[in-house]
Amino acid sequence: MSGSKSRFTAISEISNAAPFATKMTDSLKKIWATDVFSLAQMEESLSKSAFKAMKKTVQTGAELPNDVADDVAAAMKDWAMAKGAKFFSHIFYPMTNATAEKHDGFIITNPEGAAITEFSGSLLIKGEPDGSSFPNGSLRMTNAARGYTAWDPTSPAYIMHTPNGAVLMIPSVFMSWTGEALDKKIPLLRSNAAMNAAAQKVLTLMGEEEIATLNSSCGAEQEYFLIDEKFANARPDILLAGRTLFGASPAKGQQFDDHYFGAIPERVQVFMQDFEDKLYRLGIPAKTHHNEVAPGQFEIAPYFESANIASDHQQLLMTLMKTTAKQHGFFCLLHEKPFAGVNGSGKHVNWSVGNSTQGNLLDPGSTPNDNLNFLLFCGAVIRGVHKFGPLLRAVIASASNDHRLGANEAPPAILSVYLGDQLEKVFDDIKTGALHVPKSGGLMDLGLSQILKFERDPGDRNRTSPFAFTGNRFEFRAVGSSQSVSGPLVAMNTMLADSLEWIAEKLEAQLESGKDKATAAFAVIKELMELHSNVIFGGDGYSSEWHKMAVEERGLRNTPTTADALPALKEKDVVDLFESTGVLTPTELASRFEVYAEQYVLSIEVEAKLVIEMATTMIYPAAVKYLSSMASTGFTLEYSPASKVAAAATAMMASVEKLSAALESEHFDSTEAHMSFLAADVRALMDDIRTSADLLETLVADELWPLPKYREMLFIK
Repeated sequence: MSGSKSRFTAISEISNAAPFATKMTDSLKKIWATDVFSLAQMEESLSKSAFKAMKKTVQTGAELPNDVADDVAAAMKDWAMAKGAKFFSHIFYPMTNATAEKHDGFIITNPEGAAITEFSGSLLIKGEPDGSSFPNGSLRMTNAARGYTAWDPTSPAYIMHTPNGAVLMIPSVFMSWTGEALDKKIPLLRSNAAMNAAAQKVLTLMGEEEIATLNSSCGAEQEYFLIDEKFANARPDILLAGRTLFGASPAKGQQFDDHYFGAIPERVQVFMQDFEDKLYRLGIPAKTHHNEVAPGQFEIAPYFESANIASDHQQLLMTLMKTTAKQHGFFCLLHEKPFAGVNGSGKHVNWSVGNSTQGNLLDPGSTPNDNLNFLLFCGAVIRGVHKFGPLLRAVIASASNDHRLGANEAPPAILSVYLGDQLEKVFDDIKTGALHVPKSGGLMDLGLSQILKFERDPGDRNRTSPFAFTGNRFEFRAVGSSQSVSGPLVAMNTMLADSLEWIAEKLEAQLESGKDKATAAFAVIKELMELHSNVIFGGDGYSSEWHKMAVEERGLRNTPTTADALPALKEKDVVDLFESTGVLTPTELASRFEVYAEQYVLSIEVEAKLVIEMATTMIYPAAVKYLSSMASTGFTLEYSPASKVAAAATAMMASVEKLSAALESEHFDSTEAHMSFLAADVRALMDDIRTSADLLETLVADELWPLPKYREMLFIK
């Protein structure tokens, strides 16, 4: 079937599509975490001593005695097999933003040849997948392929149901035979431990006596697009690159803002309900869903969880989102910019720090000027973003996120901190030594008796800030929708640990000089603000004035592309940060630069090859066929678009020749030079080809165009 026929067949079939038939679901109370080997399930299944040990490990990170593992393994196996599982898998998270799993059966055979089940503590604790094909950034030679997975008891095991059966999934870390971290979980666990150790020092100096283990928490707002799967199957670029490499803007896009928070299309609502029921069974607390700004774009946001579990759940959420969408006839796009000219998709990472005794240490309360612990911890974040802004930019760098940053409603690639009017005034007053009690946000009174009055927040939100304080947490808005939240969490936890160590050292010196806690704390914060307040900005992050001011007056970096951003991972202060906190060795950090740089290079090269193929084999033939049909009519129209089509097709193929030649370049002095060449030269040529191709889409007869158009894909029927 030709491209144009395939397109029109898809349109016809989609026009008559009905919502996917799903069964009425049980109540939330009945289905919540039913497929999770949770603490509640453990309490039912384990001996009292084994459960006590597991609970202590889960809640405090304490070491789990080896003999408990056999008890847990036996109980976990019985629970999983009762739910229909015949296989188990150590699921892990390599440096690819994806998940990995190897399934093993519970089955063994006895000497008589009968099948019996086995799942021992040793099998629970350790697995051994072949590590040869996972990106490792030169952490080992090609012939050194052994890799280990190891059970993470602080993240609960769960059952994954598929049409082919049920599998017991065991969240795990992944390492090389020599012990280097090959995954995203080990650094996250280390970063949380480093943050906890530093936070304990500060809180102890501030006179706190009972201090529970501190943990960072995360709530990630996931944006995504849905299109009909039949359209996706007719678009090689969507299938292989995750975005449209071609596509003219439709007459109507998002300019009316009528999609944002609008009524959710029926088919999408059915998908969301089915998807969220699956999340609830896995203990993932999906709380909010709605239409996003762009047509065909949506958002789901779970409730806050501890960072490690939130990271695991985010990976699982993305997997379930794609598989459930497919069941409903949709294709889920997690690319940061799948459609040009409309909003891209982010994953706003809401991050805070706290424990069961001191609570949320990023909650200012009603009088933030009196909340010394809050001021110290918030100040630590300010220092961290200022000192390690390039690191924060590097951990959200990817070929796909480059398209989004600085575009429609996405923050710029300059890391700054937004505090809000009230909080910014508090820190400014501390810096100048003139602290006053800040004003509240005031009462919201609309003058309508039927509308209850309520207290306004003390400050508005700033959607142009990449790192914004939003009441009791910071929101890292620059993270990309397809990315693992682990990398950003590692960076934030580690920079916070470093800043808290700095604060503890300064605070201890102030206290030893005889100052009381309040005076000492204000002195430390004053010094911190004198050094790092340049990173605080409450204005329009999109404005050219801010871009100029940030770089020229405040010394902040503007790193618009991944080629600019990733080299920060090799800078001495970043290497020292991770080594001093014990989060990543210099070798492990260097491996991450190599892996992420390779992924960037490969992503752009795949896209460039697709551009050449699609332009040559799909778009150019459509233009030629149109010109032939025009010539065969024998008519010469005064305003015929034939000359424009011929010119655009010629220009497109000339750019294709240039791009083909550019891809043959193989001589680069460094990885950095290779990335820069792709970011500047190759992407510019791809844009040239797209400009001509998109013009052709507006000129060639609709019935000849081979690719589903934006107007067809974006507006779900």
